[in-house]
Amino acid sequence: MFLRVAIILQTLALFATPITAGLLLSTPNGHILHSASAYTVWTVTLLHLVVAILTWRPGGGSPRPILSAAGMFVLTSAQVALGIAHVKTVHVPLGVLLFGLSLLQLSRVPAGRRPHVASNPS
Repeated sequence: MFLRVAIILQTLALFATPITAGLLLSTPNGHILHSASAYTVWTVTLLHLVVAILTWRPGGGSPRPILSAAGMFVLTSAQVALGIAHVKTVHVPLGVLLFGLSLLQLSRVPAGRRPHVASNPS
């Protein structure tokens, strides 16, 4: 459940970032909002990585969510660095890729525990 919440937060933060990019282009102080949203995405992806590690340890499940979260964190760190360096030709497509990957991760995490329904043998 916590992993799903972390990925939802990550996806929402990634969804908001292009909105602030539009503000960056259209308002005098838009760079402040876009910078804040970028660091929010970075923080949320770090949170996602920590939650993936903590979820994996007690359950002893597959480490695949950790690899996905680590990949997102590395790509997000690269995204922030590219934004600071003003390398827009890579920064914009990478942002689209990050959002798509986050949606993919969200689709792969179970929604929650479903109650066991006993079958009625007839």
